[in-house]
This record gives sequence, C-alpha cells and structure tokens, in this order.
Amino acid sequence: MNIDLKGKRALVCGSTQGIGKATALRLAACGASVTLAARNEDSLQLVFSELEANDKQAHSFICADFDSSDVLIHKVTDFVNENSPIHILVNNTGGPAPGPVLDAVPEEYIEGFKRHLINNHNLAKALIPGMKAVSYGRIINIISTSVKQPIPDLGVSNTIRGAVASWAKTLAAEVGRFGITVNNILPGFTDTARLRSLIKNIAEKKGQSIAEVTQAMEDSVPAGRFADPDETAAAVVFLAATQAAYINGINLPVDGGRTQSL
Repeated sequence: MNIDLKGKRALVCGSTQGIGKATALRLAACGASVTLAARNEDSLQLVFSELEANDKQAHSFICADFDSSDVLIHKVTDFVNENSPIHILVNNTGGPAPGPVLDAVPEEYIEGFKRHLINNHNLAKALIPGMKAVSYGRIINIISTSVKQPIPDLGVSNTIRGAVASWAKTLAAEVGRFGITVNNILPGFTDTARLRSLIKNIAEKKGQSIAEVTQAMEDSVPAGRFADPDETAAAVVFLAATQAAYINGINLPVDGGRTQSL
C-alpha cells in the first residue's frame, strides 16, 4: 500500500522524542508538510533538520509548553490563521506521574486533565474549521492501553486517558459527516524515555534491578519485546491516510498483544 500525503499539512505534538518524533519523521517521508510542537526549541530545531523534504513541503515548528494551555492555544491559533488548513492533528504529550490512585492529590488530576483533554479539545477546535472547509481531517490521539485495561501504579494516568478516549469517541460522531475522523492509538510498552522512567520508578519501589523489571515487562508481552516508536508511528500514519477514511472512533492497541480485553 502506498501512503501518499503530498499536499497535506500535519501538526504533531510532543514531536521531539519517542512516538511523536517517529510520527513526524514518517509523515514527512510520506510527503506531508509537518509542523512540530514541543517546549524545547533546541530539540525542535534538531528534529526539524531531520525531516525529509522536497520542494513542495514546508516544514515548521511551534515552541510551546503543554502545561501552559493558554499560551499553547494562542500560538497554535496564530499559526493556523496563517497556515490553514491543517489536515492532520496528532495529539501527544507526556503522561502524568506514576503512583497509586489513592496517593494522588486533586491538583494532579486537574493538571493531567488540562495537559491532555483540554489541550486536545482546544487544538481540535482550532483546526476543525479548516478541515471542514476541505472535507478532510484526521485527529489522532496517542493515549494508552489503560483505556482498555488499567495499568497498576498509574492512577492519575488511567483516569485521564479514559476521559480522553470518551471525548474522542463523542467528537468522532459529531465530525464524521465532514470527512473528518477521530481515532486513538493505544501504545503498549514502547521503548521511550517515558517507559525507561517508569521502569526506574518500579525498580526503586520493588528493590529490583532495572534489568529484572525490564525482563518481567517484556515477558508480559506475547511478542516478547518492547515496541520501537516507529512501529507505533506506522499505525498513526495509516490512520492519517486517505485509505483510512472509513475508520472512525476506534481505539487501536499497538501493544504486541499484551492487552487482555477485546
């Protein structure tokens, strides 16, 4: 299957590392003009320099902190006003800190709700008018397999991710008639800085080595290994393509078969 995104513009959030970076690189390789969004300008410049480009692609980046929702949406709105339409939105940002649900304080839930659901909502609202105008839109949210099966010791994350999935399903029904799809990618254990941080946290709590924790996690996956970020990015790019026009409102696990629920 040839995925051709020439003439399409994509905004990829959290695109300086992990799944976000891999997605940005794949979208660019398929011909899309990619706008990176993250908070570290040096990292943005580095990834920007790695994006594949031809004479018809116009890549760019937006430097914004996703913990400052008002600043983020202001910068994105200004960008959209000058560069609409954006055909593809990839919502992706770092998850809440680990910990049992009962140990969390209300502020952690509020912060996670703003970082994920509110930012996703505001970005979608800013981009959807342009998508409607051209009858083409792809909103793809990078969430977690905790949407289907809560992950131990990720109390706040499990809660917030579920809210994002419900928001996305509701939005999918509202915008489908305009040629816009809204889907969620649910990554499993993926070799990213986030996963390495979680492994370190678990090892410290259990008094185990990082190697022991890593092995146990890999053994829990039928595939017997962690995903490479590029494998998850491949699923994102497919959902962004014209070929995926009739896939709408789904939660797609990319987890090597680890999730036990249907």
